[in-house]
Amino acid sequence: MEEQFVENKCKMLENTYITLPEAFFSRQSPSKVPSPQLILWNENLAEKMGLDIDFFKSKEGVEVLAGNKVLQGTTPIAQAYAGHQFGYFTMLGDGRAILLGEYLTKEEERLDIQLKGSGRTPYSRRGDGKATLGPMLREYIISEGMKGLGIPTTRSLAVLTTGETIMRETSLPGAILVRVAKSHIRVGTFQYASQFQTKEELKALADYTLERHFKEGISKEAPYMYLLQEVVRRQAELIAKWQLVGFIHGVMNTDNMTISGETIDYGPCAFMDSYNPDTVFSSIDTNGRYAYQNQPKMAAWNLARFAEALLPLLHEDQAEAVKLAEKEVNQFFTLYHSFWYEGMRRKLGLFHENQMDQSLIEALLGLMQKYNADYTNTFRQLTLNQLTSSNLTASEEFKAWLDLWQQRLKAQKESLEAARSLMEKNNPTIIPRNHRVEEALEQAVIHKDYSILEALVRALQNPYDYQNLNDDYTVVPESFTCGYKTYCGT
Repeated sequence: MEEQFVENKCKMLENTYITLPEAFFSRQSPSKVPSPQLILWNENLAEKMGLDIDFFKSKEGVEVLAGNKVLQGTTPIAQAYAGHQFGYFTMLGDGRAILLGEYLTKEEERLDIQLKGSGRTPYSRRGDGKATLGPMLREYIISEGMKGLGIPTTRSLAVLTTGETIMRETSLPGAILVRVAKSHIRVGTFQYASQFQTKEELKALADYTLERHFKEGISKEAPYMYLLQEVVRRQAELIAKWQLVGFIHGVMNTDNMTISGETIDYGPCAFMDSYNPDTVFSSIDTNGRYAYQNQPKMAAWNLARFAEALLPLLHEDQAEAVKLAEKEVNQFFTLYHSFWYEGMRRKLGLFHENQMDQSLIEALLGLMQKYNADYTNTFRQLTLNQLTSSNLTASEEFKAWLDLWQQRLKAQKESLEAARSLMEKNNPTIIPRNHRVEEALEQAVIHKDYSILEALVRALQNPYDYQNLNDDYTVVPESFTCGYKTYCGT
């Protein structure tokens, strides 16, 4: 079909990724869809980016967001990458996504604009390259919830229905998600370069990544070592933030770990209700590889694969390169524990480190697990100093813990009011509760009612607002949580 172009209303939509060797991508236009409709539009994100909002809400703009038309001067591509999926290495790539290009914001920040669910590519294998409405709406909700929680994340600019019927287990409405990211360079991108390309091509990818995300490292004596160090640091901080709010990604394959340090791919993800380190929601994670308590360990495993891919650039002598790589990857747990304990102290209103803090934190988590206490609500109640009656709060063990914690607070030079303020900034009042997400998806997909979803997203934009508490979003039906499963949506 002849390509249809429209004037480039994005001002500066470019694609620097195509300056890399062509092995890293395939030029690929999105598939045409019969009757696209803009269902959700992220006004806040669009304004922050400085997009021409009137254009993208117009009929012609919707055609661009759906992939039916291409902006003049742009080069849509599908990116090639590989990865370990549940421990097994395989060739991958954008099987149902097209990178339209990169947009320079008003602050000169370069952001990828990608269509997810935009049809087959050379990397689709046996897939149809399409997406259904439910999973795209889920990514919109959760990614915006993560943004509200202050966690680095890809964002959702829009969701469109396509007018198609997509076959999965049943017939489902087709949809496209417009995703915004600092980039879509993954650990799996480097694995692909290391496994299938030359050292020169690996170096080209590393140089591009430094220019895109770590410019300060270009002039350093060992720029590729700096690249490894920064990726390790960013991932340590990211995973700590996941753990601090009870987020479970569900599919931490190496192709789902970004070099930029953003959370990506909201398929079988969910938030933990009752505190249990073994919690798994993903239907495909039958052995608990990516359970809540395993996420730091799996992040370190992924980073070891990243370091392996970089070995040819770290040192000419492989044995020395391995030694250097191991040293940096081993820093992950030191960094992670530092970020996590600091975050947990803030959740308990503690300004400065004390030798008793670790045992205080671990004792609370142990009691929460023993008495099946809700993770988010327990910290919310401690922040409000409003402990509702429960098996946890009624126990003598918790009362003893509470006394120790209050002594610790009073021993600080900072006031109790300052401690409460610190807790309010670090303990969300609400999260994307699983039953609320499912309720919103059911109303939208089955009944075409988006009011519940839109209300949920609005609430999730300010999860640390203790002045306007909404108790409706804190309740967890016990029968719902039991056996809850999430799915990848492919």
